[in-house]
Amino acid sequence: MAIDISKFNAGAAAQVRSNNTKKSSESDQSTQVAAKPTQQKGDSVVITAQAQQLQGAQTKMASLPEVDQKKVAEIKQAIAEGRYKIDPEKLAANIASFEAELNDLNKE
Repeated sequence: MAIDISKFNAGAAAQVRSNNTKKSSESDQSTQVAAKPTQQKGDSVVITAQAQQLQGAQTKMASLPEVDQKKVAEIKQAIAEGRYKIDPEKLAANIASFEAELNDLNKE
């Protein structure tokens, strides 16, 4: 028993055409609505204090010079050979300076 599917295809094509016609008229209406001027309030963004601090820290980090890998390698070699001398007063001053900079970042 054979089924004649040509009737089904014709019906489906007619349905697709009618759907396209509906969509076309709907899009015309939406275009007309969109063409009307509307008054909207502007969008706003609020940045938290933490985000502002992070942004400030990133800006400061970007302005710092990059690490000199050659100098790091030389210092590692000097430490390994026992030639690197540590000045405890200079080390303490650098640690205090670093902590002060961290405190300044937290205040901003």
